[in-house]
Amino acid sequence: MKIKDIFPILEEMAPLAYAEDFDNVGLLVGNAENDTTGILVCHDALESVIDEAITKNCNLVVCFHPILFSGLKKITGKNYVERAIIKAIKNDIAIYAVHTALDNHPEGVNKIVCDALGLKNTKILIPKENYIRKLVTYTIPENADEVRNALFNAGAGSIGNYDNCSFNSKGIGTYMGNEHSNPEIGERFEFVQADEIKIEVTFEKHLETKILKALFQSHTYEEVAYEIYDLKNQHQNIGLGMIGELETAMNENDFLALVKDRMQAGGIRHSQLLQKPIQKVAVLGGSGSFAIKNAIQAGADAFLTADLKYHQFYEAENQLLLADIGHFESERYTKNYIVDFLRKKILNFAIIFSEENTNPVKYL
Repeated sequence: MKIKDIFPILEEMAPLAYAEDFDNVGLLVGNAENDTTGILVCHDALESVIDEAITKNCNLVVCFHPILFSGLKKITGKNYVERAIIKAIKNDIAIYAVHTALDNHPEGVNKIVCDALGLKNTKILIPKENYIRKLVTYTIPENADEVRNALFNAGAGSIGNYDNCSFNSKGIGTYMGNEHSNPEIGERFEFVQADEIKIEVTFEKHLETKILKALFQSHTYEEVAYEIYDLKNQHQNIGLGMIGELETAMNENDFLALVKDRMQAGGIRHSQLLQKPIQKVAVLGGSGSFAIKNAIQAGADAFLTADLKYHQFYEAENQLLLADIGHFESERYTKNYIVDFLRKKILNFAIIFSEENTNPVKYL
């Protein structure tokens, strides 16, 4: 397999279109045309991880955090980012990052935390907006099933727990072809009125190219009439954070002890204890202070995240228990998930779990 042949598998796990606009995901360094010798999966693609990849004969490093996040004007080796990039390029090692593409996935970072804590009935805390589009097209009744099925197979028509969703209505279509036309029904310069079916389906915007290809290949008309609309609907299955419920309510101290144990946290900073049972829990891996209000609005008893500043603990407003469990700790099982996923999909060469601990935060 070439390195580029791994990308569709990685995108199945974490579609790049799911990533936040500010993020830098996908192939960051390297030649996608090179043959793959092995994949090393890590949290952060530091210089020490590149050394590990060299030692283990892996020329593709799949990392969670992007080592290249903002623009570089010079690459001289003066900092940890530049040193890692230089070493990767010198040794022909590609670096691919998933970050918020996996954060926003319904089985990604936050679902992993929920599973570690045993949370049930989970759902997205902040559903992704401006991500759903609608396709409207028109065809003759004899062609409607073929078009619909092609669109479904391309990924259109999925709404929550339901697939093959569409709306269909009957009408009369009219047209008249010019001297260059080759109409399926009627002749050139003939005004045609034909029974038609109007087909409407929704789809995730990153599937648009695939869906239009399916439409054109399955449609019987020479010229395919279609419309695409952006919808304001939130995508309930994609987004940041997650909220779920403990099987049994716990007191705050027992809950924090559970979190510390399950997430292997070196320490937990938390807001004032409210002497209320904890059952409904919101989580957001990484820096999640922006979601405190969302957790409160969702009725969470506790919100677990990382990188909270002093004054942000006041934002708990005595309405929920706010806990900073550490940035690395909140994402610690992510690379396990990536390794497990890739090993199920790729059987002909090594998928290696990085042994480097890249957590920059230490505890007494």
